[in-house]
Amino acid sequence: MTAQPSFATLMRLAWPVVLSRAAQAVIGFSDAAMVASLGEDAVAATTTGASNALNLFILPMGVVFIVQSFAAQLAGSGDVAGSRRYAWYGLALALAAGVIAALGMPVLPAVIGTLGYTDNVRTLLVDYMVIRMVSCAAVVGIEAIGNWYAGIGNTRVPMFIAFLAMALNIAFNWIFIFGHLGAPAMGVAGAALASALASTVAFAVALFAFVRGLGAPRGRTTGRFRADELRRMLRFGLPNGFNWFLEFAAFTFFINVVVADLGTTAVAAFMAVVQVNSIAFMPAFGVASAGAILVGQAIGADRRDDVGALVRRTMVITGAWQVFVGLVYASMPGAVMSIFAADDVPSDALVTLGTRMLLVSTAWQLFDAVAITLSEALRAAGDTAWCMWARVVLAWVLFVPLSGWVVLRGDAGPVGAIACLVAYLVVLAGLLAWRFRSGAWRTIDLTGASHGAH
Repeated sequence: MTAQPSFATLMRLAWPVVLSRAAQAVIGFSDAAMVASLGEDAVAATTTGASNALNLFILPMGVVFIVQSFAAQLAGSGDVAGSRRYAWYGLALALAAGVIAALGMPVLPAVIGTLGYTDNVRTLLVDYMVIRMVSCAAVVGIEAIGNWYAGIGNTRVPMFIAFLAMALNIAFNWIFIFGHLGAPAMGVAGAALASALASTVAFAVALFAFVRGLGAPRGRTTGRFRADELRRMLRFGLPNGFNWFLEFAAFTFFINVVVADLGTTAVAAFMAVVQVNSIAFMPAFGVASAGAILVGQAIGADRRDDVGALVRRTMVITGAWQVFVGLVYASMPGAVMSIFAADDVPSDALVTLGTRMLLVSTAWQLFDAVAITLSEALRAAGDTAWCMWARVVLAWVLFVPLSGWVVLRGDAGPVGAIACLVAYLVVLAGLLAWRFRSGAWRTIDLTGASHGAH
């Protein structure tokens, strides 16, 4: 019987993931905070533009995220060098995603023109998204390389890349939003340019580290391109990508159709609450990802009986963190939301409304921890298709109709919108718990190592 990883082992692997994911969330948060002085139109356009851009990036990002699962299981079986091939497959997909994004850019103004924003918000939103889309390949490429490093157990290289992107984004925001160091003051477009440049530079550094083998065991990729491996990666990666994309699409539809109908103040307040929760949630996501790395390595080493204990240890930490977040929200919601205040009356209304919404969001924190821990563990095992269907059906059959009825027909307003998110996460956590306890993930052969497995 093998000794199972302790809490200390989990946290040694997790803390760089926690910091790197938190740094990624800070990028969106800093964009919103730094344009706050320009008014609620700028906050609404910047936060919604970042959300919409992420929704377009999320499909290829979700596909290449499966690189971590392959790398972890292959590392667990002792084939770290062979796992590099999957990182290269991920980079090829990043390039393809960049080309597709470039081809789709000309239609963005027409699509955004159909949404229910004010003319000024719509113009700013188009400016943001057209610039941000240029960095699609870089964003997906960072995800591919970072997940390969994480899968083999080196979570510090992705952390360095994330912190580099965060620092560059904040610096470029200061330059291009406000017009420092001789640059023009571009406002919302400057925030998009800052994010695009930061992602591109960070990707160049990540690619250099990967190609040179920095932070990885010695040894070249074993073998050349193999079509069967790429097909296997797509077989498990595409459900993960569509999982992220379609679930996030439901959320984006909700923002652009349901919340947008409530007015600019409601959009700005709702998105500000989402940005706050994104930062607060990222440490839990980082711990869950670290737990998933250990789950993948245990499966690769044929130690599936260790997985249950690993998931329980991970859930203790993620749950404790999210409960702490909920207590902070409950005790000082106004102080948290005051970050988004400007020196005018509409911003005071934004903070007041956002404070009420943040209080309601305390109800979902523990369920969020359960959902992300189990979702990551199932993904590490390769159980991506079932998770995709569960999330997609739940998002589009429960969440979207419920939110439309509650917010628009039931006249519950923005606070009702947050309550619908609480209901969604409660049901999702229950579904994922049932799936994990069923043990169906034990029969899945992700890497093809077990002859005759499903």
